[in-house]
Amino acid sequence: MKIYIGSDHAGFQAKEEVKGYLTESGHEVVDCGAFALNEDDDYPDFVHPVAKAISDEPEALGIIFGGNGQGEAIVANRHKNVRAIVFYGVSIPKAAVDARGSVSYDPYEIIRLGKRHDNANVLSIGVRFTTRDEIKEAIRFFLDIQFLNEERHIRRISKMEL
Repeated sequence: MKIYIGSDHAGFQAKEEVKGYLTESGHEVVDCGAFALNEDDDYPDFVHPVAKAISDEPEALGIIFGGNGQGEAIVANRHKNVRAIVFYGVSIPKAAVDARGSVSYDPYEIIRLGKRHDNANVLSIGVRFTTRDEIKEAIRFFLDIQFLNEERHIRRISKMEL
């Protein structure tokens, strides 16, 4: 699978480690930067190229890294057909309750729902809230889980674009 990655200074080290992990797992990785640790860099400079690539190549996926992941997801989601979700690690979510009242304590549920229901194609990781092992597990979930492709989800996704 082709995966575009990008980060600012906050996510630089995690991106470098994940790049090796993804390559060793047999994925084609395209690094959109940063290419060196620079405390003065700005995350939009590295997220825009990832999001543009995903917008142009719908079969590819993106993984972006930042301090909290939110700004990165906001930038990515400005691009047509990009649906970025944020992962904070296992310490943030305490419980997820679905429409029927079922409770889940799985911290990776946010990724599962983002992929199954929203066909998320970019994973934004808040590195200040995650360990390296959590990041790898989140990426494994992100890459393995498939969109449900049900009419209701397709309909909802079609309403996302303005």
